[in-house]
Formats: sequence, structure tokens, C-alpha cells
Amino acid sequence: MTQPLTFVVLSTDLDNFKAIRTALTAEAGAQLLAGGNDIDQLYEEIVRLKPSAAIIALSENSEAALKFIQRLATECPTTALISAAHNGSPDVILQSLRAGAREFLRLPISVEELRTVMARVAAFCETQVQKPKAKGKMVSVFSSKGGCGTSFVATNLAASAAARTILVDLNLQAGDLPLFLGVDPKYSIADMVENRSQLDESLISSFITPYSSHLSLLAAPKQADSADEIEPQHIFTVLQRLREVYEYVVIDPQHTFDSITLAALDQSDEIVLVLTLDIPAIRSTQRALEIFDRLGYPRKKIRIVVNRWSKQIDLDLREVEKFLGEPVIGFIPSDYQVAVTSINLGQPLVIAEPNSKIAQEIRGISQRIAVGVVPINEAQTRRSLWGSLFKKEEAQSRINFQTSLGKV
Repeated sequence: MTQPLTFVVLSTDLDNFKAIRTALTAEAGAQLLAGGNDIDQLYEEIVRLKPSAAIIALSENSEAALKFIQRLATECPTTALISAAHNGSPDVILQSLRAGAREFLRLPISVEELRTVMARVAAFCETQVQKPKAKGKMVSVFSSKGGCGTSFVATNLAASAAARTILVDLNLQAGDLPLFLGVDPKYSIADMVENRSQLDESLISSFITPYSSHLSLLAAPKQADSADEIEPQHIFTVLQRLREVYEYVVIDPQHTFDSITLAALDQSDEIVLVLTLDIPAIRSTQRALEIFDRLGYPRKKIRIVVNRWSKQIDLDLREVEKFLGEPVIGFIPSDYQVAVTSINLGQPLVIAEPNSKIAQEIRGISQRIAVGVVPINEAQTRRSLWGSLFKKEEAQSRINFQTSLGKV
């Protein structure tokens, strides 16, 4: 054993904790990282420290400890779970094994039994050291203000990818992405969450709704109350599994900074921040950028896209970029009739009208996101184009824009 096995211990009984700590300390191949009687605190430590094993001491009222074992078995599958108790009856051992424990230690701990369990834990840990699984790219299409067309943009970005892609509806209370694809899902993300501990590619395939050979949908629950039991860590686990199966995971979250949305944004490789060129949307986008800064998201993770752009809009894009402090990587033209028709038909516009200006721009945005940066010559070309589209005097445009935002 080249490195010591690391342990975290949960015990509501101080004497039991001291006995377990003493037994581990006496073993050269063991290292105790943390311990205590607070389940929530110990859970955070296990997630953070990723120990080789967690020892959970069962008291007379073992229900809470067994539920904790169940939670760890689902959320921390690479940590070996060991239950421990004075009562080593077959019923107690069976209950802990059914909950997800791999081993059982009888209290007080015998040196011989502890070493046997440690050898099994070491063997288990060796099986966890595998080649890292493939990790698909995750993109969230977000706006903190409703009505900016994020669902339309997310659907078409996902449909434009020439690779195996899953579109995930994280608007758990009122998701409507099936309408954009013209499908009627039988299952939803709630079903996947419920079975998250057994998720493999076959089970994932049974819960998603195929649209084409490249694109599938993971729908939001049809019944709003089905989302009540879904927690951020559940979403984290599901998204991690999806990244192992799909080359692209495109997420359409809610327009709020709730814990479910943050669980998705935290994992995303890129966040497409969508806005329209009106003052409320621009203000909302600025606030979203400030929140991203506080969350520690690097600005290179944020890609700003203008939706429903029109020559008639009385705002200069250069001034919008200056106000936000970030460049705009794409502007999707406004064509209400074409966009609404594609939604009513249940077909992404990039498929229904591939030659439309909207479809061409969305495909361009998709390519720029996949590359990761906008080529310098292309960025210069686009800026020159923008300059030719706005005929007003630059100084007057700046005064109008700043006045609208209350700057003067």
C-alpha cells in the first residue's frame, strides 16, 4: 500500500468515535481526515476531501445513519462505505448493506477485523483508479430576464451541432422545450434523478426523447410537483452522467439564480448570455455579469449573444459592448414570422429554414462556441459591418445610450 487509506468518521456517540479514531490511528496505512456527529457537515467534508472510506457508526436509532449511507452511496460512489455497530446481528448488517455499505465493523473494533476491511477497501479503491471517462462539452443558454428567447436559442444551438447532443430542460416548474421539437416525452429529468445511482448509457437512453440521429431531449417534469424532490446535487450527478454519454450537453435553465440553475451554470464550460437590445434586458445582463463575477466565473466562460436584432433598434452595439464590458459574439436577426412558424411546427429553425438569416447566424454562433474564440479577422469584419449598419453620429448615439441607462 503506497499511500495510506483516508477515512472520515460519523458517530453520534463520543465514546464510539474515540474508539474508532484510536483504532485508525494505530494503523500505519490509515489516515483520519475528519470526524463528528453532524451529518450535513460530514457530507460536505466527504464531497470536498473524497476520502477512501467513510465509517458510519450505527446507534440504537439508526434510521438517520442508514439514510446517510444511502445518500453517500448515490452521491459519492468512489468512497467505500463502512457501517459499524455494537449490535452485529444479521438484521443490522443486512440493513446497512442494503443501504449501500460495502463493509461492516463490529464495535469495539478488533485489529484483525479492521485490517481485513482495510484490505478490501484498498482493493475497491484500486478499481476506482481508471482512465478518466470522456467528458462532453456543456453549454448553458441563460438570461436572468424572461422573454429574451433563450429556449429558442438553446433549441437551435443544440439542433445545429453535428455531433451527439442532449438538450436539457431545467425549467423544472414550467418547461416547454417539447413544443420546440414537436415531441411528447414519456419520461423526464425527474425519472432520471430518481434512478441516478444506476445511470448507465442504456438507462439514460430509456429516459430521453429522441428527435433525430444527433439530437435528443431530456424534458422537464410534466407535473410541477414532481420537481419538488429534486435537489442541486441530484442535478449535478445527472449532468455529470450525461457528459459521459453525449458530446454536447445544451441546457435551458430558469431565469433565476436558484440553486438548481447554479448547479448547471457551475459545471458549464460556456454560458451563452442572451439579451435583447432594450434597456431592461441590458440592465439585467449587466447584473448577471456582476453575479457571475462574484461567483468566480471567468469572463472567458461567458459568451454574449443579442437576440431579435434589427437595424431599426436605436442603440449602438458598440456602446452596448462598452457598457457591459464584454464583446458580443453574435446577433440573431429579428424575424418574428419565421421564428414563430418553426415553433408552431415543432421544428428547430436551423432544420426547418436552414437558409434563413436566423439559422445562418445561429450556426455561426454554434461554430464560434465550439472553437472557443472568435478569430480576430472575423471579429474585425463583424465590427466593421456593425459600423456600417448604424448611420447616426457616434457622439449622439453615445449620449442617447447613456441617457437611457441613467448615466447622464
